[in-house]
Amino acid sequence: MAQKKKNEPKNNSFHTLNYLMKIDQSIRNGEYPNANKLNKILGTQFSRSTFGRYIRTLQDDYGAPVEFDFKKNGYYYTDNTFFIQQVMLKEGELLTLSTILPLLEQYKNTPLEESYRNLMAKLIEMLPENITVDSALINNEVHFISDPITKLEDGVFKNVLKATKLHKTLEMEYKTAQNKDYEIRRFDPYHMICQKGSWYVLGYSYHAESIRLYAMPRIRNCKITNDKFSIPKDFKLEKHIDVQMGAWGNSGEKFKVEIEFVKGLKTYVMERTWHKGQTIKENKDGSVYLSFETNQLEQVVAWVMSFTGGAKVLNPPELKKRVADAARKILKNS
Repeated sequence: MAQKKKNEPKNNSFHTLNYLMKIDQSIRNGEYPNANKLNKILGTQFSRSTFGRYIRTLQDDYGAPVEFDFKKNGYYYTDNTFFIQQVMLKEGELLTLSTILPLLEQYKNTPLEESYRNLMAKLIEMLPENITVDSALINNEVHFISDPITKLEDGVFKNVLKATKLHKTLEMEYKTAQNKDYEIRRFDPYHMICQKGSWYVLGYSYHAESIRLYAMPRIRNCKITNDKFSIPKDFKLEKHIDVQMGAWGNSGEKFKVEIEFVKGLKTYVMERTWHKGQTIKENKDGSVYLSFETNQLEQVVAWVMSFTGGAKVLNPPELKKRVADAARKILKNS
């Protein structure tokens, strides 16, 4: 009985995929690998028969367009855009990934929920045979408290996502927050955003003749047209949204926000990162100073109000006015 050569790949799904990826990378690097070439590159001792089995696996299981070039004495892809999706996880990494599953709540009513769960199942199958994952680790040990989830009409998420990727214009019926009736709109989707449990799409509105943010729960009868669009070269996502604060109420102007928190909130405030590039420090009296830049004043208003009087706006004056107006409305309606 022939002995397995030293450094030849082990016979399980994890190591098979590992070596398939290395062969795939070598082919895409234009190295025209064969058994001898790959052994020199990797420091392995592939037998020709083993290498041949991996080539057949690429062809049969992954549909790889791999062929042998007799002049180069090695393998190549007839389609140079082909590659294997490279996903390799250790057990600890998989368990870490499992804690993300509760976050799938925000993807309810979208095709991504089922896709992510299928991906998790595939990742488990890729683990070495001597590792067993307790299903309890994937279900109930970690919970996240999320904002209420909005509902989308069937097909809206899928079509918006596809149109965004393909740069194709959408035709839809849309209802604004103020209107009772839907109106037919044409829209070029540039970017999708999930904010506090609800999905939005940012892009060019032919109706407004400018860039707008559409709430996806207010879209129905969404169809992808054959019309292609190009995103303007001067388009910058950060001009329209602030990933820390939100995507609504953007005037296009950036403001330096300065807030002072009462002493009783010191630990709560200082143990968190509220915004990228923030400045935070404790004052002599125990209060806390926080500053950051944002183009989302309306979102900051709601955030400041959530501290129920524990946060004082120092700047800008416009934010002070908006918070005061919001407080008066609350008192008026109480």
